[in-house]
Amino acid sequence: MSRLLVCPPEYFQVEYEINPWMRLSNEVNRERARDQWYGLMRVLEQQVGALLERMQPVPGLPDMVFTANAGAVVGSRAVPSRFRHPERRREEASFEAWFRDHGYEVAMLEEGQYFEGAGDLLGFPDAWFGGYRQRTDIRAYTRLSEIFKHEIIPVELVDTRFYHLDTCFCPLSSGELLYYPPAFDPYGQTVIAERIAEHRRLVVPQPDALRFACNAVCVGKHVVLPAGCHDTVKLLEARGYETHPLPLDEFMKAGGSAKCLTLALD
Repeated sequence: MSRLLVCPPEYFQVEYEINPWMRLSNEVNRERARDQWYGLMRVLEQQVGALLERMQPVPGLPDMVFTANAGAVVGSRAVPSRFRHPERRREEASFEAWFRDHGYEVAMLEEGQYFEGAGDLLGFPDAWFGGYRQRTDIRAYTRLSEIFKHEIIPVELVDTRFYHLDTCFCPLSSGELLYYPPAFDPYGQTVIAERIAEHRRLVVPQPDALRFACNAVCVGKHVVLPAGCHDTVKLLEARGYETHPLPLDEFMKAGGSAKCLTLALD
């Protein structure tokens, strides 16, 4: 995750309610949101060493800033998202166009086969996991496995607060997993434990999970995560990671944080 797609928050605000975090009454401070986003970009570029690809924001698409949901990219192939909620389907054409304009081989899922990109498809070289139930349709993973020629293990998300896999599951560069087990059903917890050895699993405590500690960006030994996740910072630093806690609370009003604001292109 050293090359990332991002989108400036020029039109970001909470205009609808499609997850438990979103409240129309909880108004976004636009200036503060811009400061937080540009602060995140500075850390990613100057301290973490990531290469950022910026796409143009579109008026009327407030959640386009969450580029993790643009689609899934593996090598030169890209699969744009098919959003479950009508409010976000308007983003699909812009994301598809960006992939095509930048030379990706684009494969499209059928309409109605919901898939919300790298928000729900994450993993390691030897094990890919796909979150489903809240947003992505489990049937999408059969087609995605064919496109990417890789096994995808579906795991069910049962807590509506953790509606995308990247809100509760963060693969780290040294092979460890930062995650919050109660977000998954018993089978999901079991299959994760079977595929990822116990010494590689870092369990996030509930207070930090609810501050989006798992919605982190890992580049090498750097981990960028929301401020206030003190126990998670200790977990990471004990494993040799350099942490970069940042204020991202304006984006949490819409149910996202550092990882939601980026899409790994490599």
